[in-house]
This record gives sequence, structure tokens and C-alpha cells, in this order.
Amino acid sequence: MKIDIANTCENFDSYRAARVKSLFNVDDGSRFELSVDLPVENVDWRVGLVVGPSGSGKTTLGQHVFGGDKTARIDWPTDLPIIDAIDAGGSFDAATAALSAVGLGSVPSWLRPYHVLSNGERFRADLARLICERPSEVVIDEFTSVVDRQIARIGALAFGKAWRRTGGRAVLLSCHYDIIDWLDPDWVLDTATGAFTGRFHRRRPSIPVEIQKTDWRWWQYFEPHHYLKLPKMIAADCYVAFVDGEPVAHLAVSTRPGLVEARACRLVVMPEWQGAGVGMRFLNAVCAAWRRGQNRYGKPMPVLFHTSHPGLAAALRRDPLWTQVSGALYGGKKKMTEKELGRGASTKGGYGGHFRAVQGFRYIEGIEVRECA
Repeated sequence: MKIDIANTCENFDSYRAARVKSLFNVDDGSRFELSVDLPVENVDWRVGLVVGPSGSGKTTLGQHVFGGDKTARIDWPTDLPIIDAIDAGGSFDAATAALSAVGLGSVPSWLRPYHVLSNGERFRADLARLICERPSEVVIDEFTSVVDRQIARIGALAFGKAWRRTGGRAVLLSCHYDIIDWLDPDWVLDTATGAFTGRFHRRRPSIPVEIQKTDWRWWQYFEPHHYLKLPKMIAADCYVAFVDGEPVAHLAVSTRPGLVEARACRLVVMPEWQGAGVGMRFLNAVCAAWRRGQNRYGKPMPVLFHTSHPGLAAALRRDPLWTQVSGALYGGKKKMTEKELGRGASTKGGYGGHFRAVQGFRYIEGIEVRECA
């Protein structure tokens, strides 16, 4: 596919325009031309990337790549939370799955309208909406341009994986080269050099994770991103995953009566790391350690994990290391649980009484984890 672009405007002859021409030896700034070869007509592809510096023709090229302007323009209502605006006429599970797939897994953010979200959250909400709407062809301009580079790389990784499942074709326009390996596009066109590169088997950059066993001292950083507000687990061991010294995920593990099995809770992944797959690998690694007896009791224990997060529940069902063991639409009677805990009916710390679907899973396989002092 040969694409020839010629953009023109008036050749101004004002005093300042004439002076600029004289000072910098420029005869005419009224014309921009670009000619590129994009050999993708007979190629089965899903994600393409046009990358290059600002002013190199990416936006104009994007308007021609599908033979017509398919640039995404998303309008968001100001009076609805994003969970109501995404796939409004479709499935609730599809909307939550799309949000989780692109790394916007912080449930409180789902309850806010688009205009009050941060730039990083808006970026991911736009991607989630595109995934739900599933256009057959779309061009996304300024891809990752408004977010910091950490969110950009992880967001590119998350979107690339989720978009390929839609079956559509997307062309992303970006001025940042650091997302190429994370996105792993089927082809790359560099407007700075005109070079076209087909897909080859790239190795996505590795994410070295160190898991440390600790106490609740790190919870203050993760608690604002957890979708439930509950007291700390009694007699729990806490685990924190670090990447280059930065805390990225948290999990607490306690035992059930009789030390016959353990219970894992308070799984939180920092927003800028959601969508990279760190959370599931971290959860699996900690549960594997307990199953192999790598805990303070020195006793192998299976681990139970409960969640009401639709995306996490779906991921656990897909993972062969887990099996679902329960599912309930609501909790037990709060007064009964208070009585069992010996707290009395007047306290506020009992459990149950909610109308919230909770799904339970048991870890059934394991790998080793290093315990750090």
C-alpha cells in the first residue's frame, strides 16, 4: 500500500513570516509532503504501530491507512460513572472484564465519571471502551502520550493482549519508541526514517519481582486501592512484591481453625502495574509457598482465596492452578458471626449482612518462593 500525503496552507507573507524566511533561509512553509510504503494488504494483522517524532505526519497517515478516517473519537457522559458508560447496552461482566484487561482494576474508579479520573485512568478507560465496542478497524492517536512512561509501557502490554482477542485491527499512533517491545505490534512504521518493520518474535522485557514476607507496615500504601474496607486479618503474614525496590503488590495470609488450611486476602496491585500479569503470578507464588510448607508453621497447607471482583474471579477460573469451591450471592447474618467471634451484637466488626457475590477458590499446585527477612 503506497500512501502519499500532501498538506498545504496559505504561504503567509507578513513581516514576521518574511523575517523568519530570511533568518533561517526557508522559502516556503506552506506544504508538508510524506510518501510511505505500507505493505500490509495481504497480511493477517491485528495491531500496527506508527511511531515517530511530533510533526512527522503520524496523524495524517492514520487518517489514510484504512482508506478513510477511522480515528477513535470517544465521547463520555458527565453524569454517569464509567461502569455505566462502557458497553451500556451489553453485559456487565464484559465491561468489568475490559476494565480489568487494560489494567483499570481499581473498583472505586469504576464509580466515577470520566472527567474526574486521572490522565492514566482516562487513558485506560478509553481503551476499555474500545475493547467492548470492538470496532473492526480503528486508529488511536496520541497513544500513551498523556501518561507517564511506567503506565505507558504496562498499558501498551495490557491493551495489546486484550485487543487481539477482539479480532479487529487497530493502528496506534505514538511518538514514544519505548512501548514497542511491550506492545509487540504486528508491524511498525517509523515516520522519522520511513522504515517499515514486520513482526518478528520479540521478547517482552522481563519484570524481575522480589517477594518479601513482612507485616502490615506496607498496607497503608495499598489500602486506598482495595475495593473493601475491613479490619486487618488476625495473625496474618503479609507479603509484598517489589520491582526495583518499588512496592507493586500486597497479599495477606492467615490460617483457619485447626491449621488445616490457609486463607489469603487483601490482594492489591498498584494501579500503574495492573494489566501486566504481576498480580496473578504473585498470588500463585505465595500460595505455592504455603502449600509446600514454607510458612512459620512448617506445615504444608492448601490455600483458599475469596473475591467478589468479576475480573479476578474469571482469571482464577482460567488458571489451571486453581479450582472453584464456592459461590454465594450474600453473606451470612452479621449478628451470628459476631456471636461466634465473641464480640457481641453491639460491635461493628462482624462479618456478613452484605448482598455481594463472593466466589471461593482453592490453590491446587505450587512453586517455590524465597522468604526475605
